[in-house]
Parts: sequence; structure tokens; C-alpha cells
Amino acid sequence: MATGRVPVERRRRRPTKTGTVLTEELIVDCALRLAGEHGAEALSVRRLGAALGCDPSALYRYFHDTDDLLLAVADRIIGETMHDFAPEGDWLSGLREMAHRVYSGYSRHPRIAAMAAYRVTRRAHEFRAVEIGIGLMRRGGFGKEAAVRHYAAFIDTVLGHAALDAAHLALAPERRGGDTRAWTEAYQDLPDAAYPQLAEVRHELPLMAHSSFENALDLLLSALESQARAG
Repeated sequence: MATGRVPVERRRRRPTKTGTVLTEELIVDCALRLAGEHGAEALSVRRLGAALGCDPSALYRYFHDTDDLLLAVADRIIGETMHDFAPEGDWLSGLREMAHRVYSGYSRHPRIAAMAAYRVTRRAHEFRAVEIGIGLMRRGGFGKEAAVRHYAAFIDTVLGHAALDAAHLALAPERRGGDTRAWTEAYQDLPDAAYPQLAEVRHELPLMAHSSFENALDLLLSALESQARAG
């Protein structure tokens, strides 16, 4: 089935078996809930139809396929993160707040973040987010090309950390705990002769168990500030 937005004339609002009127917003709500409970495999027309109390084929009046639905879900997450965000004043402060909003937004949906973070939704919330991000870069004094390149580096760094940390949160507790303990157990028992550099920083290695998002953000914003001053 071809991808892309479903024409408005096909989105006829009809009640489900339970009497609920089916809408694009209701389907996205359901998809977010199911993905949060069961992971990516929940985004199937069969499971969505069962959860919504409708014939699975009815979903095709709103979305061309499950990938089209995934893009709508990703755009919903962007909309949640950017709600009421209208940065004024210092451009670096605006970028920092934007980064925290994006990171927190995907952290709230860890089971779907890894699938959604790298997609281009081509929808209204994403358009607005990119508009704001490019605007902040321009406010920092960057030219057109530099603003686009630097924004790409900024948002990819933020999304990459958001997806990585969200994927870790989505792990089963015992696996997540095993990964965390590795830095206080397995790495502490390595022989000094074979791993001299690790031996020197042995007591600092537990820091590796924590997210590097804040440190990466500080480094990135410092680099952008230096570029702006030089430019």
C-alpha cells in the first residue's frame, strides 16, 4: 500500500462496535498506549482494531499503513515535547531547553522512542520544531548553511541520546541491572597488566552507568557558542 497522508475525504468518522467515533487522534492515542505496554509489535492493524473495537480495515481510512501510523505517533510525541515552547532571548538557553524537552519527551515513551526518534514525520509538529530550531541557530548569528548543518548536528545528538537512554529504560529490569553492575563488578576485576588505562580510572568507571546526555549537551552547546563567536 502506498505511503503518504490519507486524503481527507477518506477519513469519514464512523462509530466503532462500542459506539466510539473513530478518529485519527483516537487511533494515535491507542497506538501510543499499546506500544507503551507491549512494544513495537503492538502497532499492527489487527491489535489496534481489537483494542479500538473496530474492523482492522477501518484504520486504512485514516492511515495508509502501519508506517504511516508510526509517523503520526512520532509527530504526536514531538507535539507533546514542544507544547507551548516559544523561546525568547538567549539562543543557547533556548537550545538547552529544547534539548531537555525532546529528551524528556522520548523518555516518557521508551518502548517507541527507538523506532520514532530517527524518522522524519513530515507533519505539523515536526515542521514547527524544525522552524524553532533553525530560528535559534539563526539568532545565534549563523548563516543559512551553517544554521542548517549545526541544527542537524544538535538535534541528531539529542535524539540519539534520547533513543539510546529510552532503549535502556525499555530493557527488562534484570538486564538493565546487569548492564549497570558491569561497571562496578566485571570492569573492576580486569587485570591491570592487560588493561592499564582502565586500571588507572577503575574507581571512576561506575560513571559509565549513567546517561551521558547532559555532558554531551554541555560539550555541544559550548562548541556552538565558540563557532558563533568565531563566525
